[in-house]
Amino acid sequence: MARVRLSVAERREEMLRAAIEQIEARGVAAVRIADVAAALGVSNALVLYHFSTKERLVADAFARAAQEDLAHLRKLVGRRTTALRRLRAAVRWYAPTGKAKGWRLWIEGWAVSLREPALRDVARHLDREWKAALAGVIAEGVAAGEFRCPDPAGTALRLTALLDGLAVQLTSYAGAVSRTRARQWADEALDRELGLPAEPPAPPATTSPSGPSGTPRPSDSSAPSGTPAPSGTSGPSGAPGTQRL
Repeated sequence: MARVRLSVAERREEMLRAAIEQIEARGVAAVRIADVAAALGVSNALVLYHFSTKERLVADAFARAAQEDLAHLRKLVGRRTTALRRLRAAVRWYAPTGKAKGWRLWIEGWAVSLREPALRDVARHLDREWKAALAGVIAEGVAAGEFRCPDPAGTALRLTALLDGLAVQLTSYAGAVSRTRARQWADEALDRELGLPAEPPAPPATTSPSGPSGTPRPSDSSAPSGTPAPSGTSGPSGAPGTQRL
């Protein structure tokens, strides 16, 4: 069957997608031009024609993967709601407990970029874009009087540094910290940076008080004993919880 002829842009996009898949499977340091070529059924020479070196291919693939997350981040911070809601949603999504980034890809990329200038330049640029997006929302919240923050850029740097560090712990050292605790720390750090009151701990679960005979009282006192409450209603104990934003 004849291979479909692709435009230069389409061919590059195909190779970048294949490179991302191979990096995720083999690691940034171990992936080869031959791996990408074999995945697509093309020659090594064709891949090198489009990207010149393995380092250039890896750097461009890394940027391609990160740009998708950056696009989603911009969508979150561009919503029509308060700056605090947008910021909290962005931080929770960026955090290693959320759905942002393939954290293993980023951690490997950081390590390899210590010796690869092309990847280091890409990683630095992307990191600045993440921080700038968060700093912009913080500045908007300050201007609107929602909270106080004398240094939005510094706050963005400290928050992302914490989240990046937690990602290393969660990804590299199983059991070092729970995902619930990591998310709690991220929320607490954001509150401290913005001078917001800490969220009070959730009240302990309580049981219905007992009647004279020691048996639990019905949760709906208006319903006769043994008669279930109407199926379409729920009392306070059945109301869904809300998440603070």
